[in-house]
Amino acid sequence: MDALANAPDILSATAENTRHREWRLPRRAVSWLQVLPLTAILVVLFALPTLLFLVVSFFDYDRTGIYPAFLLDSYREIFTSASTLRVYGSTLKFAAIVWAITLFLGFNIAYFLIFHVRNPKIRIIFFLLCAIPFFTSAIIRTMAWIPFLGRSGVFNQAVMGLGFTSQPLSFLLFSDFSVVIAYVHLYTLLMIGPIANSLSKIDRSLVEAARDAGASRWQIMAHVIIPLSKTGIALGSILVITQVMGDYFVVRQMSGGQSASIVSALSVEIQAMQYPPAAANAIVLVVIVALMVGCLLRIVDVRKELMK
Repeated sequence: MDALANAPDILSATAENTRHREWRLPRRAVSWLQVLPLTAILVVLFALPTLLFLVVSFFDYDRTGIYPAFLLDSYREIFTSASTLRVYGSTLKFAAIVWAITLFLGFNIAYFLIFHVRNPKIRIIFFLLCAIPFFTSAIIRTMAWIPFLGRSGVFNQAVMGLGFTSQPLSFLLFSDFSVVIAYVHLYTLLMIGPIANSLSKIDRSLVEAARDAGASRWQIMAHVIIPLSKTGIALGSILVITQVMGDYFVVRQMSGGQSASIVSALSVEIQAMQYPPAAANAIVLVVIVALMVGCLLRIVDVRKELMK
């Protein structure tokens, strides 16, 4: 009797559940809705401006304005001008040197923090010490190197006081050396973080098994540690390379105007209201960075590695 009395309630609940099930969105639709806000932001802030740059890069221009046209003069100037190619070469040179140094420092620091610092609290303290410079502006951190590396700076006074040299070292400031030093100081942490994250996911039993099998320290590093940390290396490399390729303040300040970058050339062209050449340089820069990032992603499937 009780079952018969509760039958209408059961039927009502079943109908309600069926109604909710009918209105449930498919998983694929839910996934698209989740990425829709980020997609909208990328379209508005990146895709549309890039498309605008691409269109303007074919325009004609003079001292009074720009005019719709389809000219290849801006791109022809980029690939035939020796000075422009020299600027691109300088930027790529800085990117390669800074990438190599930050990779070496970042990997070794991350390896020490993950494999040699056993106490998690001490490890966190060391990470915070690495991050302390980021508590101040990048501009301030860059400018702080000028009084340190100057002819009358702290470093020159120290080496002269110790008798290593009788006159100030002139190559320390307003040179490629000072540019690289500033870049390494600014971006090494961007390499430490992703590599440390990858190293922390390595199963220690793999290292112990390799050691028990008679592998040397360098064999373990080459065949176990580095292959398993390639995702962090790729992500750190992307962060460092894109930052160096898109910077002009460090080059302008630390080289004393003796070196140039693509973005600094863009700034000069914009100030001179040469918008089509500036747009063409922006498009070429985006293509170069995209190719470099694409090559790294071809070597390491970051999405697949992160889903493990």
